[in-house]
Amino acid sequence: MKLILQFIKPHWKLCAATIVLLIVDVTGALVISTLAAQMLNLGTSGVSFEMLLGTGAQMAAASILSSICAILSGYTCATLSARVGKDMRVALYKKSLKLSIYDFRHFGTASITTRTVSDITTIQFALTSFIQMVLPVPVIFIVALTLAFRLDIEMGFILLAVVVIVFLLALFIMKSAAPLFRKLQKLLDRMTTILLENITGVRVVRAFNNEAREEHRMGTAFANYAETSIKANRRFANLDGLSFLFINLFIVIVYWLSGGRISDGYLQIGDITAVIGYALMVLYFLMMAQMVILTMPRSLECCERVKAVLEHTPEIQDMVSENPKETKNANDEVLSFRDVSFRFADAEEDTLSHLNFVCRRGETTAIIGGTGSGKSTIASLILRFHDATSGSVCLNGTDIRQMTQRYLRDHLAYVQQKAWLFSGTIASNLRYSNKNASEKDLMHAADVAQAGDFIRSLPDGLNSYVAQGGTNFSGGQKQRLSIARALVKKPELYIFDDSFSALDFKTDAALRKALAKETKDSAVLIIAQRVSTIQHASQIVVLHEGQMAGIGTHDELLKNCPVYREIYESQTKEAQEA
Repeated sequence: MKLILQFIKPHWKLCAATIVLLIVDVTGALVISTLAAQMLNLGTSGVSFEMLLGTGAQMAAASILSSICAILSGYTCATLSARVGKDMRVALYKKSLKLSIYDFRHFGTASITTRTVSDITTIQFALTSFIQMVLPVPVIFIVALTLAFRLDIEMGFILLAVVVIVFLLALFIMKSAAPLFRKLQKLLDRMTTILLENITGVRVVRAFNNEAREEHRMGTAFANYAETSIKANRRFANLDGLSFLFINLFIVIVYWLSGGRISDGYLQIGDITAVIGYALMVLYFLMMAQMVILTMPRSLECCERVKAVLEHTPEIQDMVSENPKETKNANDEVLSFRDVSFRFADAEEDTLSHLNFVCRRGETTAIIGGTGSGKSTIASLILRFHDATSGSVCLNGTDIRQMTQRYLRDHLAYVQQKAWLFSGTIASNLRYSNKNASEKDLMHAADVAQAGDFIRSLPDGLNSYVAQGGTNFSGGQKQRLSIARALVKKPELYIFDDSFSALDFKTDAALRKALAKETKDSAVLIIAQRVSTIQHASQIVVLHEGQMAGIGTHDELLKNCPVYREIYESQTKEAQEA
């Protein structure tokens, strides 16, 4: 509840206006019942037509006022809910951008998506329903019971007893339904996860003829959700039936007692309709409130899930508010690893141990090693997707933890192992790293990345459409466009994380040659598995099981590093056999 109040606070004027309009609306409805009873009493007592007309005019005025307030309250309530939902989504999205890879693994990508879309939609619906159906209930209780007690004390106590019974019944059912709604949200996460896996991995599913297996997995998830949903809906059905039972019971009691009360002079005929009108309105709103309250456990669970993300402390945080002054080391040292070790939070051993190397301006440093040796983890440490467990990673001589993440990444350009393009155009993707780049800059970067020819061959050139993830391009084309995007930025340090794996040897060689000229004023770090990609690097760092097995040039490592020599010979043998 605190979470919703936090987001309602900036819109308190709109919220106050909505509540006032609702109070006028429901009070007007009760006044109409009172005036109707008054008209009936006046009619049976033989008063003049003018008096009946006056009462009718009052009823019409109350009805018009109540209707206007109902329309306006619906509008303001919907506006309030939409604004609160928007603010929540913005806050959740901004927080998700600050989460580390480990944080995303903790929550789950599918769960973050569900919380941002489905959970907040549930919260919006609950907020609208709560304001329109629950908040007016205390006002209706007070006004209706006051009017009922004014007409007849005995009828007032009967109405009060029925209201209390139905209210206690709602509390009991809500308490029993809460665990079911919590379970529903977890099952919804499970459905979303499986659905995303099936959609994104549809080629793998079809390639292995596993449609039936995935259908069974998805069907099981759907069945579990449906079974739990049915159990929750039974609570609604039970509550509806019992509420109607008590409403009808109250009407029977009123009619049963009214004859004697009228004959004794305590009630008039119109008073009976008024009491029943009060009761029906009170119990109607109470039933609506019960239905809303029954959904509250689900809404509160959604609030807790959103709150868990918003209040989560990211693994990676800026430790300083001011960035270091721009400096360049005399020895052109751009990046340095100083006795760096790293261990994942849930691991028993270090992934990287005691790494020491330097990347200098105008030079290319390469990282090579077997699968699982920790190559890509080095890129994650440089970008501060993770923080070193011990030692320090320095940019221009300053520990990267002593600068903001934004400042750090402004000095880097990163091309990840799995090329990713955003939906839009080629130009919009290349400008992702530098929104002010001209078309000339874009084509120059594309030419260096060996993507210029295929861009020019497209009918729309730089304005050619790019599907989400770049699925309308081949793996090699996506990699070249990703490399071009990094080149447009012109940073101090380029990080290529196995970014040439989808390129043929000819394109790879041409790209490396052009890259050497383009990056002469920057440091280049290439993470690769192919020796041919890195053998011309200024220095090569060889990793084996997270430790440095050697560092030097290609020729030096062939002489002095058994691990590198083994990698080189195995790849050379494979090439000859092919």
